[in-house]
Amino acid sequence: MKALSLALIACPECSSEDITGTPQPDSRLLIHCADCGHEWLRGEARRDPARPHVRSVDTLQGEFPSAADVRPDVRERITALEAEYIAQKPDADPDVEGFASRYRELFQKENLSSASPEALLHFATSTTLANPGNTSGFTRAWKTAGDDKAADGVRASIDHLLYGPESLRVEDRLTQLVEGKKGLGFPSFKEPMLTKVLAVVEPERFLPLLRYSAAADGKKEIAKDVFGLDLPPVDKSSFTAGRVAVWSNDLLRSLVGLESPQEAAAFLRWAKVRPTG
Repeated sequence: MKALSLALIACPECSSEDITGTPQPDSRLLIHCADCGHEWLRGEARRDPARPHVRSVDTLQGEFPSAADVRPDVRERITALEAEYIAQKPDADPDVEGFASRYRELFQKENLSSASPEALLHFATSTTLANPGNTSGFTRAWKTAGDDKAADGVRASIDHLLYGPESLRVEDRLTQLVEGKKGLGFPSFKEPMLTKVLAVVEPERFLPLLRYSAAADGKKEIAKDVFGLDLPPVDKSSFTAGRVAVWSNDLLRSLVGLESPQEAAAFLRWAKVRPTG
């Protein structure tokens, strides 16, 4: 660094004004007296902006509401509602088991590459198992790309979700696909359809509730209306789309005693509109 001549500053040791200053990386000056060799620092060090505290995924998951946060009176009410629901013996959709079994097999790693465009399109748009909602955006993207290219995109999305890097949790792979990070994901093959893939492949874990937030059957809304729990909104850095989708699923699954995930999801939709009084 080039030394700077300084005026009106005297050496505190010998009072000489023959001094120079050398800028330092932290914005202070290193002052040198040519007469006696004394050196000292002048000015205030520049403070780097504090780096934001980055919480680990485990820490964030620990901050997410849990079953322990449900009030005892709410638990009692849910137990009574489950008994009432079971007593009604609602009929199960007879097509669900075959649909889920077919696609569970098709989405196996060794079979996915040969999944036909017709089968993939049917999976994405079918209301069997769970209704993905309005699929017009997806069908437009499919038609624009053409059957072969669209099928390639959907296969790639499913492959990344189920078999992507082991260093990434499934919830973070889901986030990448929902947000389209790194060019991943097929247009409009997003949260509802990706969650439906998880519900097919891991039926013991994933409920066929396809959206984190939706008025009728969003997991966030169900958690609030049925269990009195306030789940966090989606954000881009901590409670990301994939994390809240998976963590809310695990929370609701832990709060319902019904074994069948299809029955548990149906119960939650039913309980959501039951009067609380």
